Amino acid sequence: MDIYREEILEHWRSPQNFGKLEDADFVIDQINPLCGDQVTFYFKIKKGKISKISFTGKGCAISIASASILSEAILNKPVSALAKITGRDVLKMIGGPVGPARLKCAFLSLEAIRKIGSSRLKLEQ
Repeated sequence: MDIYREEILEHWRSPQNFGKLEDADFVIDQINPLCGDQVTFYFKIKKGKISKISFTGKGCAISIASASILSEAILNKPVSALAKITGRDVLKMIGGPVGPARLKCAFLSLEAIRKIGSSRLKLEQ
């Protein structure tokens, strides 16, 4: 199994939506204590939808690529949709399965965005 597929490498080299969003309504930090990978997501919410998103972080190719791909996938989506994204969805987005030791890397961003999904009521008021 080639864990560093071209899709992952491309998003790692040139991540989409990378950088700090200064006027963010909501900021989420997530860290993988096993390896030290970390990601911070910045969200701008309008009428219950994600109108802008960005992220910063450091880590392996899989964790950065996952953040990049997921940030593209959820832009303009309702905040309520975030709770419905599964690990299987993330693996499809990054191009297939990864080894068991890399699942935590692939799901780091998913864990982060689930935090905003659970805060939906506060954000939609």
